[in-house]
Amino acid sequence: MRTHRSRSSLPVIALTALGLAAAGCSSAAPSLSRGEAGSPVAQVPTPMPAPAPTLQLASQVTVAAPSTIADLVEHVAPTVVNITTTQVVARREGGHPFDFLFPEGPMRGPRQRSGAGTGFVIDGPAGYIVTNAHVVEGADEVKVHFLDRHELAAQVVGRDTKVDLALLKIQSPTQLPSVVLGDSHALRVGEQVLAVGNPFGLGHSVSLGIVSAKARTIGAGPYDDFIQTDASINPGNSGGPLFNLRGEVIGINTAIRAGAEGIGFAIPVDVLKDVLDQLRQKGFVERGKLGLTFQPVTPELAAALGMDRSRGAIVNEVMKDSAAARAGVQSGDVIVEVGGVGIERSEELARNVARHAPGSIVELKVLRQGKPFTVRATLDRLDEGEPQERSPRPGTPDRTNRLFGLEVDEAPGGGARVVGLSKPIDGLMDGDVIVEVAGKAIGSTADLKRELEARRAGERVLVKVRRGGKSHFVGLPVE
Repeated sequence: MRTHRSRSSLPVIALTALGLAAAGCSSAAPSLSRGEAGSPVAQVPTPMPAPAPTLQLASQVTVAAPSTIADLVEHVAPTVVNITTTQVVARREGGHPFDFLFPEGPMRGPRQRSGAGTGFVIDGPAGYIVTNAHVVEGADEVKVHFLDRHELAAQVVGRDTKVDLALLKIQSPTQLPSVVLGDSHALRVGEQVLAVGNPFGLGHSVSLGIVSAKARTIGAGPYDDFIQTDASINPGNSGGPLFNLRGEVIGINTAIRAGAEGIGFAIPVDVLKDVLDQLRQKGFVERGKLGLTFQPVTPELAAALGMDRSRGAIVNEVMKDSAAARAGVQSGDVIVEVGGVGIERSEELARNVARHAPGSIVELKVLRQGKPFTVRATLDRLDEGEPQERSPRPGTPDRTNRLFGLEVDEAPGGGARVVGLSKPIDGLMDGDVIVEVAGKAIGSTADLKRELEARRAGERVLVKVRRGGKSHFVGLPVE
């Protein structure tokens, strides 16, 4: 899978680092980027009221479903804008290879890079527009182009690169129509959806499809939770709205799978609702932090933990003096609920914690050795630049023990280091250091042997492993 996360020129070149192609990072076509695809919509000019103190979202409005797709398009198209950006880029040293053709050196100065994307009006009276953060990344000039072909300069008032959203502001002499926000949580796989955008800089274009899947993780960021759709999304669509058939925005088109037709991804609109006020008020987003590391609960780990099924996130390590430590969370606990929201998959833990502001008191439901209990954590502020934990220094192998398919030696600083496996064990590899078995500390190979020999054959035991300065759990089968 391949993705773009920045504007690019046509033809589109996929960036292999992220594996997907961003939907809206094309360079703008010079003569076809101002909405020629749609007919002008007459609007009555009215004086623009003073900016509202808060965003005037239309999410509470009851929306009647249009009778036809054409009616739907006519209804929502005026709320969608095409976005063009310009960035001044310094030329590399040495100049242009054809500088000799220009005696006065016109190729030696700075050059401009253009980009194109899509956005939608979130608050017409105040002039707020939403798009993707990567659409306006590094832009020195941003312009929005409306369906009736008029254009306005825009200011970037807030960006959140973690979820790839940005908030723009314009000063419009006329009243702008606003979108209505829907409920992406209630969205069902198989529902029909409509994508509106600016593909390849061609101007307003629409495509119809269905919701193919929800809660997709595509490696775009720490809070991946994408809607997958087969509605046609192309470079230039980034930041554009994904509508349901009631005319409500339920997603923000963001990425495509390069080389594959019918696979596009949109940010759920509920993610936008979580960050919108902070983007307007502060220009950035602050998130809460528990201060722990975790991993998925696999079927093997669930069996080792005595759980009836795989769910939640198992805590690997709790940082000293963190919100989790103050709340009493321990390594080996399984967090199954945050703030009243169930955690089925481990990646939901980070997303749900991040929805809360620093200083918020959040209730966590935890399983410890199979027993449920509840703790209350006061969240710290997530620091975007936190240092990584250092890896332990390597030691000299001393192969003296063979235990249940493992070959282990004494690890520097304590623990039993794996130096060989007689068969593959999911989550375990050479160099891993076993530091706990069923919650009991392992300081040596003798400790490991004692704990494993006390287990019944065929049992799965919860083993904590350290690898490269980080810890995770393994459901180790006892032979």
